[in-house]
Amino acid sequence: MADPANERDIAIVERQLGRYPRGMVAVGARCVCGRPLAVVTRPVLPGGIPFPTTCYLTSPEAVKAVSHVEANGVMAEYNAMLAADDEAGRELRAAYRMAHDLYLAFRHELAVRLGDSEEHIAGTSAGGMPVRVKCLHALLAQTLVMGRGANPIGDLTLARIAGEFAPNVCRCAIDAE
Repeated sequence: MADPANERDIAIVERQLGRYPRGMVAVGARCVCGRPLAVVTRPVLPGGIPFPTTCYLTSPEAVKAVSHVEANGVMAEYNAMLAADDEAGRELRAAYRMAHDLYLAFRHELAVRLGDSEEHIAGTSAGGMPVRVKCLHALLAQTLVMGRGANPIGDLTLARIAGEFAPNVCRCAIDAE
């Protein structure tokens, strides 16, 4: 919550998503140009809808790059890496479990600050954590919001899409105004 959402941020994210960003409370990561890349969303959306995806990828350029990776079957590769019965697989599983726990702790702190209930999403993080890879968009969002090292699969995804998207290279197509 270090960077609370302001009217300008909300307007940019609305253009990025093509809809109003329900529950957006902060910008979790910004492009070098200042536009939001990923936002922090409250655990309960207006109307009482539980929403476990606390770190939400909004950059159309990042979404597109990750979609290309998903379409190329990389999630199956990452799931195989998680399932591997060797030292690398065990280390990846442990780091992925830690990413899940970090996500839950982050959302819990947010819920406490905002007075939101986590009752209907208790133990649920995002992207398939902690046992499988289901959504690289959510996992990359965690890496962008919490930094490299927070999610090993998000880190791998960021490295894989570096030619098409990087947070330190502006490729934003959405106007800031």
